[in-house]
Amino acid sequence: MTIIPTRRQAMLAALAMPFLGRVAQGAAAEPILIGTLTPQTGAGGSFGPGMVKVAKAVVDDINAAGGVLGRKIELVSADDETNPDAGVRAARKLIDVNKVDAIAGTWASAVTMAVAPLCWDNKVMLFTVSGADSITKLPHQGYIIRTQPNTYLQSGRIAKYIVGDKATKVFGLSAQTPFAVDSYNRLAEVLKAGNVEPLGDIVYDAAKTSFRSEIDQALKTKPDALFLNSYTPDITVLLRELFRAGYEGKRYTFGYAATPKLLENVPADVVEGLVSFAPSPDLGSPAYARVKRILGAEPDPYAAQIHDHISLIALSIAKAGASGGVAIHDFVRAVGDAGGTKVTSAIDGLKLLADGKAVNFEGASGPCKFTPLGDIEDCKFRFDVAEKGKYRLLSIS
Repeated sequence: MTIIPTRRQAMLAALAMPFLGRVAQGAAAEPILIGTLTPQTGAGGSFGPGMVKVAKAVVDDINAAGGVLGRKIELVSADDETNPDAGVRAARKLIDVNKVDAIAGTWASAVTMAVAPLCWDNKVMLFTVSGADSITKLPHQGYIIRTQPNTYLQSGRIAKYIVGDKATKVFGLSAQTPFAVDSYNRLAEVLKAGNVEPLGDIVYDAAKTSFRSEIDQALKTKPDALFLNSYTPDITVLLRELFRAGYEGKRYTFGYAATPKLLENVPADVVEGLVSFAPSPDLGSPAYARVKRILGAEPDPYAAQIHDHISLIALSIAKAGASGGVAIHDFVRAVGDAGGTKVTSAIDGLKLLADGKAVNFEGASGPCKFTPLGDIEDCKFRFDVAEKGKYRLLSIS
């Protein structure tokens, strides 16, 4: 049976149409919510503030250029305190209360491991700078993208450097982290292939105030090189105690441990000769220059990477034509299309996508090509040495 509306019903429907249109337009104009979960305090606290500053600047630039799909991006930032429990609490708020589509910038591997299940359960994309191999081995269903090279890649690269530096016997002292064992196992594998003897590894509690017993055990093996898999607070103690013990061999560590703060807290002769390595941003990229201007200083790898996290999120949403974690999940690899036009900024990429063109985003950290597991395929590394209270670049390769 066909129901014919009365004149009054037709008039009411006509009056409602503009209102319904305004509601639809208002809903479409709601901001796209992106969370940052970075260490503002704790062992990684020296990196988090710069990461958030860069993320905010990228968002501001995108919004000033018109946003994404006609919508502004709103950034919600939280401190994970470099602590898994605090990270989970902060992630729950970002997901359950703020309703973010993606979380960017998790730094410590233990934090990333703790918050990852919350993300994939809620179909929220997680972009991380953590290195532990175990992260992308989780059943994350594609909801993790990592711009930091994994432990396998990092440990293999420093092991090759140690071989080339003509060390012969290497002992490891490792803070208790999710990547401690994996790091040493890969290191030992590559050292053996280069005819360098791995002597063993001690995993220690980084919260201790003294590591003299661990150092004594290490030095009994008579190493001519030490691999210090540490954070800044504990490597400060280790270096002091190694100096007091009279150790004069080579020492290697990660760049996130050998920070400027380390040089401030340790006498120059105590840290002299320490070689550190880190993933290198693309120093020649306009994106890297942009991050440098934002910070007013040379960017660390994590500031460069979070620039790329925010950019990838914005470009993925534009490519998908829709917001949400599922859209980002489905299209994040498509904005690194090798056949597309190379872009180093989200703004340039958004313009091309609006014209229906493919883009190949290569950001401040370099090319953003990811394996099926979500790992970055490759990147360059930089090696620095502490000399007279300053770091000097040795090489980038």
